[in-house]
Order: sequence, then structure tokens, then C-alpha cells
Amino acid sequence: MTGLPERRIIDDMAAQPAAVARLTIRELSALGDLEAVYDLFDRIWRPDRSNPPVTVEHLRALTHAGNYVAGAFDGDQLIGACVGFFAAPPGRSLHSHVAGVSSAARGRHVGFALKAHQREWALAHGLSEITWTFDPLVRRNAYFNLAKLQARPSDYLVDFYGDMDDAINGGQGSDRLLTRWRLDVPEVVAACAAGGGAAAAVPPGAVAALTESASGRPVVAPRSAWARASLLTVATPPDIEALRGADPDLARQWRGAMRDVLGELVGGGARVTGFTRSGAYVVERTDA
Repeated sequence: MTGLPERRIIDDMAAQPAAVARLTIRELSALGDLEAVYDLFDRIWRPDRSNPPVTVEHLRALTHAGNYVAGAFDGDQLIGACVGFFAAPPGRSLHSHVAGVSSAARGRHVGFALKAHQREWALAHGLSEITWTFDPLVRRNAYFNLAKLQARPSDYLVDFYGDMDDAINGGQGSDRLLTRWRLDVPEVVAACAAGGGAAAAVPPGAVAALTESASGRPVVAPRSAWARASLLTVATPPDIEALRGADPDLARQWRGAMRDVLGELVGGGARVTGFTRSGAYVVERTDA
């Protein structure tokens, strides 16, 4: 033990990822900063101009009401931002609505530094969890959320946002995994202290319910092989965002296969317990 007050220890843990990434992370409320967040998200998602991820007015209202908006700066340049608001049940949860990092800053651990800052902010406000949604087909996001952050999905949400016609989602449906980051469980505390958690190993005897063929197509195992299995793996495509541009039909096949397998498993009460380095969800069933 260091003898430091708990708040100081939390502050130090949150500051380490930003220092490693050579960033400054701070809360934002000034109108000019909020306009910069809007511009950053616009460059990342390139949305239909009538339906951006957030508006400046929305950000202004959130910050005025005491919610979370923070930015990661390299010098004076905003290279990442994260937006969240208090969620039900009151006094326990923050919902992280949107986060994005400039493509030029990829590989600098900006996302991890932002999440560490958000975790520190939530703990300082007496909260115990942060929730957010992500596309289960995006492998790098699944690895970041489940392996590095040690968050865990709780619900599979079919077409949660409706059709999203932007450069990332490509008008191909918006299935999402609702993910819960329980801020004080040992796995999360250890991951934040170490700069990231570990990928899951494939459990012995796990049944591969969804795999990728040599040609890149999703292959769903016969239902008789996985419907009652207690341990399963569910594969993701290597880069669904690139696939949506190169082969939209194949990308839609992956959406359908993921919905049929992971959606059914999670909807039936199975738990996603991790994500492998090779790009597969590890799923456990207790009713098998």
C-alpha cells in the first residue's frame, strides 16, 4: 500500500494511459471545444449531414446537465473524444454513447486512455458501471472491449439504430452488443492498472458454432452440433468495414450469420466470457 487516499490512487491509474500515449485528456464544455468534437466525429463517420452522431447543441445540453464529454489532445489538436450520459438505474451507471479516434492516431492507445479517464470520472461520481453498444462484427472493437477493457456483453440488440447510412456502417443494419464495464471487479481493475487485459484462450472442447471459410464466407455449424454445447466460439470477419465496401453481399451474409448464432445464444441466456486473439467470441452456456 502507498498510503495515498483512494481518490489519488484512482487519479494516478487514470493518468498512466494518457502519459504512455503522450496525450492530454480533459473534460470539455466550451462551445469551441464542442464544435471540435462535432468536426472530429464528422471526419470519422462521414454521416448523412441530416443525421450526425451528435450535434453541437446536443453536446452543449449534455455538458450543461453535468454529463460526460471529454477529449484527447496531442498538443492543441483534438484526436479523440468520448461522450456519455447518466443512465438508469440512477446513481449507478453511465452510458457511453459515442467515442471516436482520428485515423491518424490509431495505434497510440488513445481509446484506452479515454476509457481510463471515463472510468475515473464515473468512479468519482459514485458510479459502478459504464455501458455502451458496439457492432459485434467489428473485430478490433470486440477485442478492445472484451480483452483490453475486460467488459462483458449482456444483450444482443437487433437493428438497434435502424439503418445507418454512413461511411462505417454502410446501410447494412445496426445490430449491437450492449456491453457492461463493471468498474471495480478485479479483472477490470487489473486491466486498467496493466494498460490492458489479456485475450481469452479457446477452452478445450469448445464447439465452433460460426467459422470463416477459406473464401472468407461465414460458415454456421449444423445446429445439432452447437445448440446444446456448453462452450462455444463464434468467429468474426477480419475487417467487416472494408468488406462492406468491397463485397456488400458477403458483409450482409456475416450480419445474418452473427445474428443467427451469437444473437440466439445471448438471447437464450448464454454468457460471452471473452474474445480470442484470433478473433472469436468465447461463449458459455449454463443450460446445456
